[in-house]
Amino acid sequence: MQTIQDFFTHDHRDCDHRLADLETSVADKDWATAENACVQFQHDLERHLQREETLLFPAIETFTGSSGGPTEVMRREHDQMRALLADVRDTLARQEVDACLGNIETLMTLIQLHNVKEEQILYPMADKHLSGQRDGLMDQVRTLEPA
Repeated sequence: MQTIQDFFTHDHRDCDHRLADLETSVADKDWATAENACVQFQHDLERHLQREETLLFPAIETFTGSSGGPTEVMRREHDQMRALLADVRDTLARQEVDACLGNIETLMTLIQLHNVKEEQILYPMADKHLSGQRDGLMDQVRTLEPA
């Protein structure tokens, strides 16, 4: 069975590629493609965030006995990503190339900094401490779709 680290890291890369596709479309002023890329990115990002917030983080919190600490920080950063994505969507709808690209760049930076923390700290910790429930947890993770 695939590790938590491998699955979620791969999921990060998929989202990164979707965001890069969006950036390219906006830079090219290909608005129809940009809109489709944004819809796909938003779906993939939200699915990833919900996989963590509804399944992975609660499992970690049960193990640690605390909803504070790293999972709390990650949730706050998720909220920041959602807010930045709303800004991207707003500037995309108005076809404001420079503003949209600026919002995408800010979102990319936040995501990259966030991913490093998860990939270097949170996921290895989850693989180590949740090994007994990993297979069942990952089965749930794979089937979750955004609400």
